[in-house]
Amino acid sequence: MHSTTLDKPVQAVSDLERQTMRKVAWRLLPILMIGYFIAFIDRVNVGFAALQMNHAIGLNAAAFGLGGGLFYLTYVLVEIPSNLAMQKVGARLWIARIMISWGLVSGATAFITGPSSFYTMRILLGAAEAGFFPGVIFYLTQWFPVAYRARIIAVFMVAVPLSSFIGSPLSAALLQLDGLFGLQGWQLMFIIEAVPAVLLGLMTPWLLSNRPQDAKWLGAEEKAWLTRRLDTESAAGGKASDGQPRGRLRDILLNRYVLAAALVYAGASGASQCLSLWQPQIIKAFGLSTLQTGMLNSIPFGIAAILMLWWGKHSDRTRERVWHSGVPLAAVALSLTLVAFTHSSLALTVALLVLAVTGTYIFKGPFWALASEWMPGAAAAAGLAQVNAVGNLAGFVGSAMLGAIKEATGSFALALLPIALISALGCLVLWRIERKR
Repeated sequence: MHSTTLDKPVQAVSDLERQTMRKVAWRLLPILMIGYFIAFIDRVNVGFAALQMNHAIGLNAAAFGLGGGLFYLTYVLVEIPSNLAMQKVGARLWIARIMISWGLVSGATAFITGPSSFYTMRILLGAAEAGFFPGVIFYLTQWFPVAYRARIIAVFMVAVPLSSFIGSPLSAALLQLDGLFGLQGWQLMFIIEAVPAVLLGLMTPWLLSNRPQDAKWLGAEEKAWLTRRLDTESAAGGKASDGQPRGRLRDILLNRYVLAAALVYAGASGASQCLSLWQPQIIKAFGLSTLQTGMLNSIPFGIAAILMLWWGKHSDRTRERVWHSGVPLAAVALSLTLVAFTHSSLALTVALLVLAVTGTYIFKGPFWALASEWMPGAAAAAGLAQVNAVGNLAGFVGSAMLGAIKEATGSFALALLPIALISALGCLVLWRIERKR
């Protein structure tokens, strides 16, 4: 396994390297960030829709939790085939296909009429979006050398907290359009927020290039430098013989580093997905209005968006991955546990939610950089998809458990404890695998 501290000495950055990487970042990241921003709004806007939708179509907490979690079931099942298909079809066309698919399904969710149709649309949405995130992570490894990955992945993933920071008050405002065109507010919200995904999907084939060699917007010298740098790193990774995943698909998916990374990611992913879906209801339970809930719900995500950029850059600068992944995960477990003892105070609950949400997001840049170092070369596409897929099972399990516990006990604080346990387990697995390494 590669050292998580990247033992090579820091080398001076040439003008050619600086120019090339700046051009690549400005060309690719805005498109991918906007895509992920839209994806997450369309994935979690059901959390705000629930403030009206649950009563309108007869969903209780347990049914909403199950439906919210079903997204991750098909997301997991389709993710690895989707990532492998992207390798054959090419990133431009496959990412475009994913965007158009999830946009159409998300918009169609406006017309559900009860629990069964709610479950069906969540299942379809999971299948439609599957492969986008690990596909982009794999795509970024084809463009950015190892030394840039934690900060680049953090920049890309800042779209997630930004989607909730901006999307929370936006979704709350759209709910106020109740009655427009004869539709309820939650229906209009689904339709309006689905349109950008379809439009961006139609534009993507003309905006992205599959590989540096295909990029007409890079000069010949820039292409040569970047291709040589990436090929050198790939060759160095391919020579390792310390148990890293390689070879047959089955061997890659069952490799101990792939499975360990998946368990670690489950600790952050489970908490992140559950909070995205349930946090509006947790906050509104304090007696706030829908607009107040939207504004307050955005605060943790705004703070997380700022800190995850700094944390990813710090991980690259110090050339360290494990502590930069483990400390945030420990903070998630601790904060969600403490919510059980502060549930009567809005201020303390929001403060702990800020810590939990921030932990789940600042974890992501260093962790995905670490995971891509564990899975070099041909193993990366399948391995990263496996990590994301298994990790996201925690979103299904956690959301279903949260809904069932809330329905049985009436307490959101108690319902968060299993999520805290999953985060603690992920933290322990990370330290264990690092000690064995």
